[in-house]
Amino acid sequence: MIGTYILEISYIIASVFFIFGLKMLSHPETARKGNIVAAIGMVLAIVFTIIFHKKDGQSIGNVGFILAALLVGTVIGWVVAKRVKMTAMPQLVSLFNGMGGFCAALISLMEFPHLAHGAATAPVLTGEVLSILIGLFIGSVSFSGSMIAFGKLNGNVGDLRIKWLKYVNIGMLLIIIVFIGFIMSKGDVNPLDIMPLIYILLAMSLFYGVLFVMPIGGADMPVVISLLNSFTGVAAATGGFLYSNQAMLTGGILVGSAGTILTVLMCKAMNRSLLNVVVGVFGGGGASADQVDGSIREISLSDSAVLLSYSQKVVIVPGYGLAVAQAQHLCHELEKLLEEKGAEVRYAIHPVAGRMPGHMNVLLAEADVSYDKLIEMDDINSDLPNTDVVVIIGANDVVNPAAENDPSSPIYGMPIIQAHDAKNIIVMKRGMGKGYAAIENVLFFNEKTRMLFGDAKSTLQKLVAEVKSL
Repeated sequence: MIGTYILEISYIIASVFFIFGLKMLSHPETARKGNIVAAIGMVLAIVFTIIFHKKDGQSIGNVGFILAALLVGTVIGWVVAKRVKMTAMPQLVSLFNGMGGFCAALISLMEFPHLAHGAATAPVLTGEVLSILIGLFIGSVSFSGSMIAFGKLNGNVGDLRIKWLKYVNIGMLLIIIVFIGFIMSKGDVNPLDIMPLIYILLAMSLFYGVLFVMPIGGADMPVVISLLNSFTGVAAATGGFLYSNQAMLTGGILVGSAGTILTVLMCKAMNRSLLNVVVGVFGGGGASADQVDGSIREISLSDSAVLLSYSQKVVIVPGYGLAVAQAQHLCHELEKLLEEKGAEVRYAIHPVAGRMPGHMNVLLAEADVSYDKLIEMDDINSDLPNTDVVVIIGANDVVNPAAENDPSSPIYGMPIIQAHDAKNIIVMKRGMGKGYAAIENVLFFNEKTRMLFGDAKSTLQKLVAEVKSL
């Protein structure tokens, strides 16, 4: 009895660790500690469960297998996380998120056959069964959807842009809801007798997860990752209900609610509704190169170095291209050189720049860029008219003025970093390729814009050398 009380108290303590850990994740300077605090809470919950949990008076068995699985999983996770490149961080997040959904689905599959608790039959119109079925559905959708997101981010899976697919998805969702109701209407049954229905629900849920993510374009990947993360949290919370486990319930609710809030913020940053993201396709259409007024103007490395060296205010706008080139350290070196020459250098961060929420913050933090130099879009825009030079490295749609002045553009209404207001604009790009939205960037044809073509890492390396020589 005392062991039960100790276990319950440990779950409460673990929940407190989760809450404080999540709170610390809200600021870059405390995010690392927040991860550690939350991890301590999870370790605490696992250790006390192994020691004190009892069912029908029996302690947990197969402790050796449990510890071995924990060890193997820890080693794999550690090695993968240490070796992954920053460009592949969104894929890693999708993979880990999918594994969480997969675990939630497995819990449901394993628990349903034991509903009768040794009896011949058991009622299926209960909250316990509803938790199992919802956990199976949401966990499966999160797993298969995350795997498709992983493929899209990794370049192995393209977009399935079929207009009528959204109606198929809506119909499929309604069918799954009705099917869950059908299972729960079976009355008192032997759970083993209706396991085929559970496997059918599993298959439909996995298929729906694929259809759910397939039509969503690359520009919406930050929203999709955040949404799938919230799904995984909800699935974990259903497991908490199932086991009456406060730590599991709290953790699931925190992940689910945080993911939902972040998803809403991402949608707000793109001026789009969540429904539009889920059933819409972001990309295509918009202005072509022939329709854009103006011409492309290039700038040499030496002229770029002179312009930057004699500027008082410089703003750098990072994008996914910076991550691809792994040029964040050179970018930081350029920043320090310009500061030595008396310039104020800051970074303009768009909420959906990159391929996952906070991608640019993580990228620049890796290069030891000071957190107070990372300025959010809403805060930096008002100061851009007073900025001598804006340097855009690998960003595209998030600085496209078409979002503000072209009602026919698919990104119209999306808040952008207003780089076009700066006195001078330097754009570093490999070529004239389009962004995720697959439209021409009007900014490139602006009379204040100069294009500095080439790989971001190589270009920055040469630019740093030019600035040093002045």
